Amino acid sequence: MISPSPEEPLLLAELKPGRPHQFDWKSSCETWSVAFSPDGSWFAWSQGHCVVKLVPWPLEEQFIPKGFEAKSRSSKNDPKGRGSLKEKTLDCGQIVWGLAFSPWPSPPSRKLWARHHPQAPDVSCLILATGLNDGQIKIWEVQTGLLLLNLSGHQDVVRDLSFTPSGSLILVSASRDKTLRIWDLNKHGKQIQVLSGHLQWVYCCSISPDCSMLCSAAGEKSVFLWSMRSYTLIRKLEGHQSSVVSCDFSPDSALLVTASYDTSVIMWDPYTGERLRSLHHTQLEPTMDDSDVHMSSLRSVCFSPEGLYLATVADDRLLRIWALELKAPVAFAPMTNGLCCTFFPHGGIIATGTRDGHVQFWTAPRVLSSLKHLCRKALRSFLTTYQVLALPIPKKMKEFLTYRTF
Repeated sequence: MISPSPEEPLLLAELKPGRPHQFDWKSSCETWSVAFSPDGSWFAWSQGHCVVKLVPWPLEEQFIPKGFEAKSRSSKNDPKGRGSLKEKTLDCGQIVWGLAFSPWPSPPSRKLWARHHPQAPDVSCLILATGLNDGQIKIWEVQTGLLLLNLSGHQDVVRDLSFTPSGSLILVSASRDKTLRIWDLNKHGKQIQVLSGHLQWVYCCSISPDCSMLCSAAGEKSVFLWSMRSYTLIRKLEGHQSSVVSCDFSPDSALLVTASYDTSVIMWDPYTGERLRSLHHTQLEPTMDDSDVHMSSLRSVCFSPEGLYLATVADDRLLRIWALELKAPVAFAPMTNGLCCTFFPHGGIIATGTRDGHVQFWTAPRVLSSLKHLCRKALRSFLTTYQVLALPIPKKMKEFLTYRTF
């Protein structure tokens, strides 16, 4: 299932922001967020200076070596083919911290499109949400770059955003005002819930692929797990020794990973709250200087699309790739000032963002999932841990299906 020695990630391409004179260079230049559209036809990054760049994927041929071209459904969605997809620059007017694409295709979004384009044909539109420094959330139509909605409610930086994968156009936002807010874009962006309870800035929010749970991470040692059905707190997950800054669910919703400044990633069972595994980010070369003790503080963690690997970015200038069944990284890549990472939806590529406003694209392990894992992933997409444990099957099979063994 896992190659014993996957190749080290190769740098495929690097995108750098242009530097026109009109930009105010006192404003932030960091790439706080990077995102692929769910269908893999667009890439977005907050390239600093209040600007989001939208780039059609795959990149122009000169950027990507042969053999690494990514699949894209743009030709199916766009009768004119890829040539009609043009790079766009979205001027958000404020520093951009969070990005999220809506699911694609998204049938309910036709209503939103129709309201703002009464003369246009009834077509589904892909949406990008941007979280801004002043607490505003701007909603853009990707194909045209038009601003559709402006959501107001947060009192401080909107640090992260997440759409429900079901396509219902429910958006969750996480803010430095210590709250999460739930918005319904089918109801003109109506705010339908405020989730309170965090005592520090909320850094990250992630919705489980089955749309049942929401995880939020703040500048605290615990993470909160919420019900997406009742918008109530299910439980707090405690185990980290410092602030938790990033979280992500596995593609089958059976696992949750959290990354912390304590230099570790913890893998949890979100249904039981059980801590399944810890991945520690130790330095490759020992140092005598105690000031470097926090050099491996985590910035970002994400699951690969097939659910067999994790990628992490840490302050020790390394991108690490982990296999779920192993407690040590299977591959490393050197990167400077990394802040965020995400996998391409069809696998094979990882995008990372840096403090310099740059984006780098790396090769990721290409794996053929075993039949065992495919069956586990299919079952766990609709069975909770408790439902698996109640099945009349052997104990070893239960342990495998609940990720106690691999």
